[in-house]
Order: sequence, then structure tokens, then C-alpha cells
Amino acid sequence: MMKENPKQLILFDGICNLCNKTVNFIIKRDKKDQFRFTSLQSKIGDSYVHHLPPGTDSILYLRNNKILTKSTAALYIAKDIGYPYALLFPLIFLPTSWRDNCYDYIAKNRYRWFGKQEQCEIPSKQTSKKFI
Repeated sequence: MMKENPKQLILFDGICNLCNKTVNFIIKRDKKDQFRFTSLQSKIGDSYVHHLPPGTDSILYLRNNKILTKSTAALYIAKDIGYPYALLFPLIFLPTSWRDNCYDYIAKNRYRWFGKQEQCEIPSKQTSKKFI
């Protein structure tokens, strides 16, 4: 377990297969070792969700002490991963409502399309240092 407060913390739905695959995708590309992860179902995750509107169950990105949600979180994560994923960042200039409607459509169907687990995935020994 990490003791420091990471600048880049990604909170994700730990029982969602799409979310877990996305976390693994980010970990493989995190060359600067800048990201840390926790599930929304964890005590830490719950402490953040508790301060957000009811029903917040999608990705959260704590970036430089600011909480980003939905498509904004995804685009900033892509930017922070770096090239070529940062090429998606100009989509940030589209209206948030458009971006979030697309995001919400995928989020609403994620369990049906990708499935879910009974409990949060346990990180491997190699990746456990990335989780708090």
C-alpha cells in the first residue's frame, strides 16, 4: 500500500470487466508511473463518491487535487498517458453534454456488453504497487 497522496488517482468500478480492462490498459502504458488506482467499492473510493451526486458510479480521476468525471476524466487520462492517446484530447472542446451523453450510453450498457465480476479483481504481484 502506498502512503503518499498521489497526484493522479483513478477510481473505477471494480466489478466491471470493461473498467478492469481499461485499468490494465492504462497500467501497461504508464511509462512515468504517474497513476494510482482504487475501486469505487473500496473505502477510499467510497470517501470520494460520498461527496458527489447520487448515482455516480463511473470513472473518477483525481488530477492535481481536482475530481474529474465521465468523458472529461477519460480525456484527461488519455492526455496524461501521452502520445498517441493524447491525440484524443482535443475532443475536450466539444460540449460536455455531448461527450457525457456518449459516455453515459457506454456506461449504462457496460455490464450487458462486457459483463461484470462478483467482486473486485485482485491485482497481480507486479501491479499491486499501483493500487491503494
